[in-house]
Amino acid sequence: MPPANSPPSGCSARPDLALPLGRRAALGAIGTALLGGGLACRPSAARAINVAIPPIEILSSRLTQGGWARGQASPGLQLDLDGMPVAKDRVGRFLIAFDRDAKPTATLTASLPKGHFTSLQLTIAPRAWQIEQIDAPLRPPSVPSEEFLRIRKDELARIAAARALVTGAQGWSQQMIRPAPGRISGRFGAQRIYRGEPGSYHSGLDLAAAAGTPIICPADGVVILAAAAPFTLEGKLLMVDHGMGLSSAFLHCSAHKVALGEAVKQGQAIAEVGMTGRATGPHLHWGLRWREARLDPLLFLPQEA
Repeated sequence: MPPANSPPSGCSARPDLALPLGRRAALGAIGTALLGGGLACRPSAARAINVAIPPIEILSSRLTQGGWARGQASPGLQLDLDGMPVAKDRVGRFLIAFDRDAKPTATLTASLPKGHFTSLQLTIAPRAWQIEQIDAPLRPPSVPSEEFLRIRKDELARIAAARALVTGAQGWSQQMIRPAPGRISGRFGAQRIYRGEPGSYHSGLDLAAAAGTPIICPADGVVILAAAAPFTLEGKLLMVDHGMGLSSAFLHCSAHKVALGEAVKQGQAIAEVGMTGRATGPHLHWGLRWREARLDPLLFLPQEA
């Protein structure tokens, strides 16, 4: 009978590759954090001897709903998160992130050609969202006009096209900075429940600031959308790609200081606070997304911020 932690028949793991776990997640090494006890072999793979998957390092992370993790992997590895491919840069660095409603676990899988793979299960901490119970029915939205629907369809298509752009920006790897001063007037994830029926949750961070206050870029990037005319809801929307699927959206601007396609640097003034679109007062709504996952901007700032 093979030992309890031995790999499946046809594959073997090298105990000398084991590394201390914690900040370093050694995929392919034998360790209790690894699923299946180390290296596995897909059923269709040819027999291999002494094949070991190189390690992956989790360099920094906020493993919680709306959070993220940055890491590094050997360039030859192919990564996926819950079955979706994860991109790496030339030296193997990568970013993954977790939606506001992310499940309690996520699986990061590393694989080599010929079917050798190993997986690491990540525990995603739940959040205590700001929930307000309202003793009133959820008012159905008024029926939008055909003109609004036509305009909105075009706006949403432009936003989707902007998010699909790949610019090669490197801001995803930076510690972000706050894009505007002011008190926090709306927190990510906050939600109202109307007699048991949930309304939409708040998908960004609201910063109350005077009209005309400069908005600075939280990290390096490339401008992927700069709405010359206000969108119906977002107003004068500005979007910046930070690379690796991470993008910022700055809503309700009164003016833009940069143009579509322009490379921008962290700390550069890119827009001004306003109240264009659907807004009751001047403020910046800062939204962050990784692919389709909506993220909490506060988790990308220094914890003391």
